[in-house]
Amino acid sequence: MTTQPLRSVTPAIDTYIKLAQYPILADEIRARMREELFRRGVISQPEFENEVKKKASESLRREGLLDPFGEEPTTQWQLRKERIRAFQTDAYFSNNLGSQLLDQIIQEVLNNKNAEAHSLRLAFNPEVAPWDLLFRQGEIYENLPPLEREEVSHHLEEIKVVLIKRLISEQLPFIAVARKVFSIGDLRRIYRRRIGRGKIGGKAAGMTLAWKILQQQNPEFGPDISEQVEIPESWFIGTEVIYDFRLANEMDHFMNQKYRPLAEIRKDYPDIVQAHLDGDFPEEIVEQIAEVLEQVGNSPLIVRSSSLLEDNFGYSFAGKYYSYFCPNQGTPEGNLHNLLQAIKRVYASTVNPDALLYRQHHGLIDYDERMAILLQKLEGARYGRYFFPTAAGVAFSQNPFRWNPKIRREDGFLRLVWGMGTRAVDRVDKDYPRMISLSHPQLRPETTPTAIRQYSQWLVDVIDMEANEFKTLPISDVLTPEFPFLRQIASIDKGDYLQDILSAGGLMGDERFVLTFNGLTKDRKFIKLMRTALMRLERVYKRPVDVEYAVEIIPNYPYPDYKLHLLQCRPLSQREKEEQVAIPRNVPASDTLFTSCDLIPEGKAEGVRYIIYVDPVKYHQIADTTVKLELGRAIGRLNKLLEDESFILMGPGRWGSTNLELGVKVSYADIYNTKVLVEMAVAHDGRVPELSYGTHFYQDLVEANIYSLPLHIGVGNGVFNWAFFQESPNSLARLLPDDADLGDYLRVIDVALLPGNRRLHVLMDGRNDEAIGYLAKGNWQAVNLNKNEGSVSSF
Repeated sequence: MTTQPLRSVTPAIDTYIKLAQYPILADEIRARMREELFRRGVISQPEFENEVKKKASESLRREGLLDPFGEEPTTQWQLRKERIRAFQTDAYFSNNLGSQLLDQIIQEVLNNKNAEAHSLRLAFNPEVAPWDLLFRQGEIYENLPPLEREEVSHHLEEIKVVLIKRLISEQLPFIAVARKVFSIGDLRRIYRRRIGRGKIGGKAAGMTLAWKILQQQNPEFGPDISEQVEIPESWFIGTEVIYDFRLANEMDHFMNQKYRPLAEIRKDYPDIVQAHLDGDFPEEIVEQIAEVLEQVGNSPLIVRSSSLLEDNFGYSFAGKYYSYFCPNQGTPEGNLHNLLQAIKRVYASTVNPDALLYRQHHGLIDYDERMAILLQKLEGARYGRYFFPTAAGVAFSQNPFRWNPKIRREDGFLRLVWGMGTRAVDRVDKDYPRMISLSHPQLRPETTPTAIRQYSQWLVDVIDMEANEFKTLPISDVLTPEFPFLRQIASIDKGDYLQDILSAGGLMGDERFVLTFNGLTKDRKFIKLMRTALMRLERVYKRPVDVEYAVEIIPNYPYPDYKLHLLQCRPLSQREKEEQVAIPRNVPASDTLFTSCDLIPEGKAEGVRYIIYVDPVKYHQIADTTVKLELGRAIGRLNKLLEDESFILMGPGRWGSTNLELGVKVSYADIYNTKVLVEMAVAHDGRVPELSYGTHFYQDLVEANIYSLPLHIGVGNGVFNWAFFQESPNSLARLLPDDADLGDYLRVIDVALLPGNRRLHVLMDGRNDEAIGYLAKGNWQAVNLNKNEGSVSSF
């Protein structure tokens, strides 16, 4: 069937319509058109580009942006110029050279398409080239024989850098690693799994980069483990989609939340979440997400945040943005609705109070923080009605958490749980992951069966496939003697001792199990895999890393095999190296407030004026939950009030725990100004309470340069001056009159008001596992109290 050529009343529109029939080659055709314009003297290239820039600036003002160079992001400005460059090309060419020459150029491009496969010349500017041209030229270079490829390696590297910047990240430290690791094929696969426009975000970037690093078969980095490492099947919703969503639903004004006071941010956040949930996605985005659901079938999914700043070199944003599980066991319509709602909740989390405060505290509040989404199939398998991985957790290439002098920090460290890894990265109630030093995997922090039993995992996070829900259940409800990998994860509780399981066939069915993971820690194959992966990642990143992972156990004889599934990888936040701290030996006992000799970090906090102290004994006697919650809020108010002062926080158990029985419930927003966060535990039966190392909460402390110091009262050689903390004057009522009624549990000790205008020094020697907090003399400025309360001077 023949068709009439498309015609319009102006030559420029004819040209535009003709080129619209070649959506992939149009950019290449226009580049040839410009060559003819410049060669024939119709206009010079500098004149042409100046016109493009001028008209782009005019279009900005026409669209209401009065400061074109200050208000529009670089990528948007480049896109604007590209479109105007195309319009100008069509206009000049059609008005001066005509349609006959255009037809010749189109035919040349079509004829040369195959011939280009043999050309080594980079005949275009990669920075402004279309996606398909970049991928095609990059693949041409990668498929060359080694000697020819070496000749064009600089061109190939430039193309990869441009693709990485467009598709993944503009962070220079990331690009420096990624350009040496990613192939053009890798980048094309990411591009094909992207939904909408924009980058794939930091979390997706870190995961894909780590996987590629571990696929390298370079003996310089240790044994080849490429066949033992995988990543989940993933899709990426680009960073521009959140803009399209908010624009379509008139939510752009929420972006200025970051400049509001914290109280307003907290107050507005529930309404912002609801506004997002009530919004609608563009139809084309919904269609692509529905296609993803068709591909995964009824496999459970997780919707993970992947903002531009997440997992950055320097700022991890650990736990600041949210992730949501989608069991995906309902009707197609219901599954799609639940998935879209989960994505909206992640979008809303970009303005949650903790995230905005974190950005503010790290000088990132003015950054244009765009949120991508990482959609992943959950790793694991179905056992009965439940779906979960056999083992999961978080791993660190450097281990600052030494509970024994034998431990080598450089061999790494694991937090390991059965089921979803959420219980390893979050501070959860009355539950403990297995902590494994990869240099000595069988050397536990706990030393007695009672302590091992007490500080084990007793709850498991799973997907209930029949109920279509994410659930937290008692281990005893899920773990049965029939579980195929029982020997690797559990021991039998015999009362006075814990017995490893030699054969599941010999079990009677009435055994009580304790999750010890002894079968894994004794298997050199598992330990070697984890240690090698962390070592290789650190070598390529050239800095320590932390990794979220799931482990698949593959039956084999006589010992099982293992597959490591990477879920996330980021540079590990570390404190700047300080000179080794020396503990003074001549501090009078009367000036010593506390000492500790176990699990000590390296650092010091000197000249501290205030001690905010929650009495650990009285706290556990509080029966009213509202009082415990109010203690956390009062600490948040003190944190704000004393932001220009130097203070430490001391309190029972786990700071930041979601379980009020274990410690004061606070968030990053409540404690970020403290110098030291002291976790106090009155130990019994030789138990050593688990600290927060490896949780998202601990990452907050490291990045804020806050030291986490344990005090194990009643264990070892530690000292605690109970009289000082119980009898020193309480300044709470002076500082926060409305919270005076909490004075029985919460004490604020103003060290400057003690005789001699003292200050507190906290010194921590991590190498020798020693710490001391003591009152020090010095020439500090005299303190003047408000409300005519007089002054105290040391002179």
